[in-house]
Formats: sequence, structure tokens, C-alpha cells
Amino acid sequence: MAENVGLQGEWGRLESVLNTFRHFRDRYLMNPRKPVATEVCPRGARSDGCGEAEEYSENPLQELPVDVQLYIMSFLSPRDICQLGSASHYWHELVRDPVLWRYFLLRDLPTWTSVDWNSLPGADLLKTSISELDDGTPNDYMAEYLRSCPQSRGLKSSLPRYGTMTSFFQSLITHAEPRFAMFGPGLEEMDDSLITRMMNSPGLLPVTGISQRQIDGIGSGVSFLFNNQHKFNILALYSTTSKEREQARTGQSNTVNKMFLHENGTGENQHAFQYRVIPQVQEACRAVDGFIYVANGEAHKKHNWRDEYAHILAMTDPNLGTPNRPLLVLSCVTRAGVKRIPCVYMAHELCINLLNRPWMVQDTEVETLSGLLDGMEWILGQVGIKIFKKLSL
Repeated sequence: MAENVGLQGEWGRLESVLNTFRHFRDRYLMNPRKPVATEVCPRGARSDGCGEAEEYSENPLQELPVDVQLYIMSFLSPRDICQLGSASHYWHELVRDPVLWRYFLLRDLPTWTSVDWNSLPGADLLKTSISELDDGTPNDYMAEYLRSCPQSRGLKSSLPRYGTMTSFFQSLITHAEPRFAMFGPGLEEMDDSLITRMMNSPGLLPVTGISQRQIDGIGSGVSFLFNNQHKFNILALYSTTSKEREQARTGQSNTVNKMFLHENGTGENQHAFQYRVIPQVQEACRAVDGFIYVANGEAHKKHNWRDEYAHILAMTDPNLGTPNRPLLVLSCVTRAGVKRIPCVYMAHELCINLLNRPWMVQDTEVETLSGLLDGMEWILGQVGIKIFKKLSL
């Protein structure tokens, strides 16, 4: 019974695609399939009417109704669809249909574990049925999918071919230990502590040192070793004491964020919610090479997105240090199985696409630290640290 309900749900999600697919095929297939000439030639060939015989290569799949063709393609992976497009001109045109790729985009997007400033799908693509450009041409959902999909991004090298050797020689140069300011509600609200898990996972991130608190007790620095190659330092910035955080988690009290001071907007931003960080934290912001925002990615959690965005703006204020320093957002859930906010939706809700700096949102599990290394590899790369993965023999 449950299986039948699931199948009905799958078909229901395809209904809108099935109902509009004929329209888009007729509209975008520049050279629709024509009947083949009827004169039959020897050895399975057909005449084209001009005395020249061409090999008979009729594909039985093309004889199926369009609805059936679509239904079959909906079970293929996007990689398979791209390969199908190289089979013939007919399939090359058909597999680029915007409705089909919009279906793939909305189907797969919730499963993606990361998104960055170069790959975030536009909000208009997610909110409208079929987005139309000003000239009446539909958006290229196929190109948007391939640009946004983490698997496609992984195939693209950010370096030219000669850059591999250059980066190898650069790795021989001693880099100063990069420092990152870590802050955010996920650092304080989760039932499990991200920093504690990191410090107690020597097989994943060995601790190489713990610096003394130098910011009036607000934060402390912990040095880690990434991939047994590069040291980096995390400056954890808490807005409350450990006792206050524990009381808030058990519902005994409400916490007040002590790192930010509220300021009224000025000029055109009179009604905007603005913050500035307290002087002690300002000194920390000037000393770091990048920022790590720990977001609470659990779907049941209520968010004040406007406040969170304002806090990010205050912490990454370009007046507090070098502009364009990278921002890594760790979208955290406590453990596997907890329903999470997809990373693409997290990026849009936090409005970090409005920031003029490199950023990335990475899904992370606190209990296992799943996803953390991927995020750290990205932000280390943004500050000039090249990570070379060891080859397994």
C-alpha cells in the first residue's frame, strides 16, 4: 500500500512536465523528425529520393509517444541524459528541454550538500513555473543545473593545466598559519558542541595548540592540522558564557547576544536592522584571514533571518580588515537523520549572495563532522593554501 502511494506521488510530480512537454518539443525542435522515404533499397537501406541510399537507422525509442519518452528519461541521471544527447540531432535537441531540466533541478537540489558564490541558482528559477526572459526565450535550465550541481563543479578545475606545477612550487613556500573567526547560532544552540567534537577527533583534525584567551573571555583560539599538511587556527567567538548557553538549551532562560550592538539605520536605511560588533571582537576581526559562520540547519528551528544577515554584515565589515575575505557557512545539524534546510535555501534565506566576497555553504553534521573537511578545504584554498590529496596505492 505504501509503495503504491509512493508511486502515485512520483507520477504526480511528473504530471506538470508531461502536460507541457509536447509544447516545448514542438517549439524548440528546429528540425522535427520527418517521415523516411518509402523506396526500399537492398541490404536494409532506404533511398532519400535522389537516387542515393542511406543506412536505415530508425530508433524504436523515437517511435514511442513523447509522454513515454519523457517518463523514461525522468529515471535517467543528468549524466546519462547528456550522453543521450550525443546520440543524434533528434536527441540533442530533445534533451535540452527546459521543463525536463527544471524537473531535475527541483528534484535534486534538496540533496546537494554544498553551494558557493559561483553556483547558486537564482531565486526566480525556484519560485516560478517556467521563467521567461525579456525576449521570450526560456531560461537554460540545463546550463543552470550543470553550473550548480556539486558533481559538475567537482569536474571543473580552477587552475589551467600549467597551474598544477605552479601550485606545487607554491606549496613549498612556508605560509603563516591562517586564522578564522568562527561564530553563529549553530555554535551555541546545538545539543552537541562543534568545537568540542573538533577538538576530540584526532584522527580527523589533530589539535596542535590552544592559545590563551586574549579577548576578555569572549573567545579562544585552537590550532588544528589539516590533512597532516597545514596548520590553521579557529578563533571561536561565543556571545554568551557556557552556563548561559546550557540554560538556554534547556529552556530555563533566554540568551542575549553580547557580541553585537544594535544601531539605527541612517539615510535610506532608516528602517534597516544594523549592528556593529563590540570593540573586543573588532580586534579579532582585524586579525583573521576569513570567517566561518555556523548556522543552525535543522528544519524545525525558527530563524530570524534578518538578524542573522545583519550579524554577518557586522562581522565581515570591510572597515575591520582586508576586504573580500572568504566566508564559509557551515549549515549544521546535530546528527544524521535530522531533517535539514537544503544548503541552496540556506544561502538564499541568509542573503549571502548579496555579499561582495567569496562564500560557500556546506552541509555539516556535528556528531560525525561529516562535511567539515570539505568546507575547511575550500576556505583554506581561498586564502592561498593548496591541499594535495594523498594517492592510495
